[in-house]
Amino acid sequence: MVNRNDVCAGDAVNRKLIEKADKLLSKEKGTILKDPGGRINVCLIYPNTYHVGMSNLGFQGIYTLLNDRSDTLCERAFLPDEDDIDEYVRTDTKPFALESKRPLNNFDILAFSVSFENDYLNILKILKLANIPLRASDRNQTHPLLIIGGVCAFFNPEPLADFFDVCFVGEAEEMLNEFIDTYKKSETRPELYGQAAAIEGVYVPGLYNIKFNNGIHSREALDGAPETIKRRYIKDISAHRFRQSIVTPETEFSGMYLIEAMRGCPWKCRFCVAGHIYSPARKKELPEIKKDISDAMNITGRVGLIGPSLTDYPHISEVLKTEGVDFSITSLRASRKTAELAGLLKGRKSVSIAPEAGTERLRRVINKKITEDDIIETSRLIFSEGMEKLRLYFMAGLPTENDDDIKGIVSLVKKIRAISKKGTIALTLSPFVPKPFTPFQWHGMEKIEIVKKRLKAVKSSLLPIKGIKVFHDVPKYAYMQGFFSMGDRRVSRVLETMLKIHDWKKACIEAGIGPDFYVMRNKDFSENLPWDFIDSGISKERLWDEYLKALSESITRKSPF
Repeated sequence: MVNRNDVCAGDAVNRKLIEKADKLLSKEKGTILKDPGGRINVCLIYPNTYHVGMSNLGFQGIYTLLNDRSDTLCERAFLPDEDDIDEYVRTDTKPFALESKRPLNNFDILAFSVSFENDYLNILKILKLANIPLRASDRNQTHPLLIIGGVCAFFNPEPLADFFDVCFVGEAEEMLNEFIDTYKKSETRPELYGQAAAIEGVYVPGLYNIKFNNGIHSREALDGAPETIKRRYIKDISAHRFRQSIVTPETEFSGMYLIEAMRGCPWKCRFCVAGHIYSPARKKELPEIKKDISDAMNITGRVGLIGPSLTDYPHISEVLKTEGVDFSITSLRASRKTAELAGLLKGRKSVSIAPEAGTERLRRVINKKITEDDIIETSRLIFSEGMEKLRLYFMAGLPTENDDDIKGIVSLVKKIRAISKKGTIALTLSPFVPKPFTPFQWHGMEKIEIVKKRLKAVKSSLLPIKGIKVFHDVPKYAYMQGFFSMGDRRVSRVLETMLKIHDWKKACIEAGIGPDFYVMRNKDFSENLPWDFIDSGISKERLWDEYLKALSESITRKSPF
């Protein structure tokens, strides 16, 4: 493979931008610096700002994993801040790695870690600023190899498939070392593609020919590539130390060391992609998490425990009793145990629970196995522990939702507010977005006018009440997320068009793509879905049965739990 240590050495790097990067580096603890000579040079890129990317444990874990290899150097790059992009363009400065300030073209591999669909356009912005051809078919061996991992690559890499050489379907730490070993042995790109495609979980989009009619007509594997890509996952997260290296105040979790306690969720809510693609749920054993905490204490006294359902983590109470640690935890499940945990979070001022829906009927539909009594009692106990803020998360536009369900949100929040005059309730509403590999992957989004009306109804009903704050996502961005979530390879044309037409719906028109085909309509079981070539560990038939069960739950009053 081409060594790029000296490629593009003449590219200009603006001093103002260098000084800003150095200021960020000066605040970091744990930065890894290596000599690039004789090593595979990887630039790990998060397609959002430094503040957002450095808050992501997955991004940090891959950075650490790659740098643990003596034959590999991994540096980092991010989407420039909005007020810096004009400076990059004005001075013809190419995006560069934070550590060495080398432009992206200097690296052998550009590894994108992608967690959110609405960051897709940022990938193209970075490549355009770097003067790297967007489409894999327009690049050659003189360009860096582009690879992608992260949760978006798990469930549907197709909207981005034409831009990337290699995609990691599943938990990249399970297969990344295999891939790097294969990269080292490969002399040419075609040789690399063929050998990488033989690694379970590695998807090489260029080895597949997709034909479309209205939807997907056929999918042909070329040159011996596998018909199905099997998702890879770590069997034992205790044995595999996926850890953070860098702590900095310049993140959402300022100065905090993040530790993964659980991966996957046992509850399988029907809207939740994480509960399905991170299955089975895995829990870190107590000795390993204590070791992680000990490592963290060498850097900072603040520890953030990560997991989708930490109430179900068997060692959570014992962990939170660790002396001398300022713990923060992610959203908890409404239960008596949650309130007990809140009492252990000394110094924490807020805790979060997610009822998701306002009525028992709709919570049955989405398989959210908590009752209104659970929610109210948990809230009462949380306030009794002296918490200053209770964060509540709900969704609007869920399958089978009606106006009574929206009234149910208002009623439930009012009941919670009546429990105590102390503290603040912060309510966040998010429009429902269908996701691959969930039972609701066949269900279209509600009309945006109806969702806007329902969001407004909740806000207008609750805002006059003292001690309640209401926030909601911007609906148009939720629908754009749905478009990318449900998209096939044709969506790549829309992303390219969005570089000059920022409105995603107008870009669809310009690109000749009908967005409602992907976002609004209900789909049939027989339809070829863009992600059907991925074996996620759960059958399409089982997901369909769950979807039909959800629809039947919408008309029954019997509680399943």
